[in-house]
Amino acid sequence: MDEKKKRMVVKVGSNVLTRRDGKLDVTRVSTLVDQIAWLRQHGHEVILVSSGAMASGRGELRVDHRLDSVEQRQLFSAVGQVKLVGLYYDLFREFGIPIGQVLTMKENFEPGEQYLNQRACMEVMLENGVLPIVNENDTVCVTELMFTDNDELSGLIAKMMRAETLVLLSNIDGIYTSHPDDPNAELIREVAPDRDLSEYILPEKSAFGRGGMHSKYTTAKKVSQAGIRVIIANGERDNVLVDLETRKNHVPHTEFIPCN
Repeated sequence: MDEKKKRMVVKVGSNVLTRRDGKLDVTRVSTLVDQIAWLRQHGHEVILVSSGAMASGRGELRVDHRLDSVEQRQLFSAVGQVKLVGLYYDLFREFGIPIGQVLTMKENFEPGEQYLNQRACMEVMLENGVLPIVNENDTVCVTELMFTDNDELSGLIAKMMRAETLVLLSNIDGIYTSHPDDPNAELIREVAPDRDLSEYILPEKSAFGRGGMHSKYTTAKKVSQAGIRVIIANGERDNVLVDLETRKNHVPHTEFIPCN
């Protein structure tokens, strides 16, 4: 890694990238691209872990209700991944940023040749100015070997690529002391390495993704223990990535302090 560059993994979830009808929010994708382009222009190597393929595929197709959940997932993912990456390609090209697609599976993170090949691929992409866009290979991964969600995937990527920072973009500002709709709820802004927040986390999943705050907390805890700074922030806030980096505007977020 270029010592002058700071390596960051940005994970954006389905609830950030989708509209209320479950279809892809193109405006939100465009805003995300603008911010990542800014980060690259200001000394960051960025790896993007992006959900949204199924939402993109859902927007393209009218599906026979007789399809079971596995078939539907495979169909939406196969069609949607092409559309999603095509959209990223067009948007990043406006900034002169080439992208590369990395579709992976959980077994690729086991020690061995596949792990090394995967890491080498992304290293050479970064060395040549290519932005890796990572997602699970949902057309193949339909068993218990799937990642829990893209939070888990992004954490594995951050550790594998020795990132300095992992940013998990959600549709709320971070972890609260109770449900965010509770008027007495307080945002937990900083989490020390030895602090346990499990009492505040509900094991519920998000509307369009497989994850939720529980998975983000689990991932953040593991990754921060590996010495990587982790931030959970609201991806629906305008310019959130830029504001987090510059700290010019105070952005509500939860930050996990890495272990030394």
